[in-house]
Amino acid sequence: MANPGPGNSITLRIDAPSKFSVTSELAAAAAEAGAAITALDVVESHPTTIVVDLTCNTTDEEHADRVAAAVEALEGVTVRAVSDRTFLMHLGGKLEVVPSVPLRNRDDLSRAYTPGVARVCLAIAEDKSKARKLTVKRNTIAVVTDGTAVLGLGDIGPEAALPVMEGKAALFKQFANVDAWPVCLDTKDTEEIIKIVKAIAPVYGGVNLEDIAA
Repeated sequence: MANPGPGNSITLRIDAPSKFSVTSELAAAAAEAGAAITALDVVESHPTTIVVDLTCNTTDEEHADRVAAAVEALEGVTVRAVSDRTFLMHLGGKLEVVPSVPLRNRDDLSRAYTPGVARVCLAIAEDKSKARKLTVKRNTIAVVTDGTAVLGLGDIGPEAALPVMEGKAALFKQFANVDAWPVCLDTKDTEEIIKIVKAIAPVYGGVNLEDIAA
């Protein structure tokens, strides 16, 4: 049996009787079901009941269900909700675009956007190499996939590949301070992929071809 890990971490929101031993009983029930407990927090306390968040690592979704059932089997205990912490992390995606310059007033806006930006555009039109100095191109790469060989999941398609590509982009930023953006293509045609990558190349300083089947 696999060991419980943070990739299968859950938080149980529990209603329980307000008694001295209840938190120990909750922890014991979860542990006996094979969970690795990482946190136990009392979030509400009332005269006869308390609300507890019990966070633990499990091995998979079936194991998580067994842990929840074991806890709820305790007398007077109700599991109000089970939150998958991995899915919670992915709500809304793992990336965002944040300006690298302040836009505090009209002066800032006039330089970052119109009318001032037009002068920068003309300078690049005159010398395209300036794009590396004056735009995001200097520190941005595209993480490109067609979703045909994603991790150990195989051909799962471009939409399903997006969480992995977001994760890859996050690693680039966290460990190398390189801005990266996922580009998941809805095509498996090699020549079309090459054509698309060449077409988007002006924006990026580099292209990382990721999880594309040979």
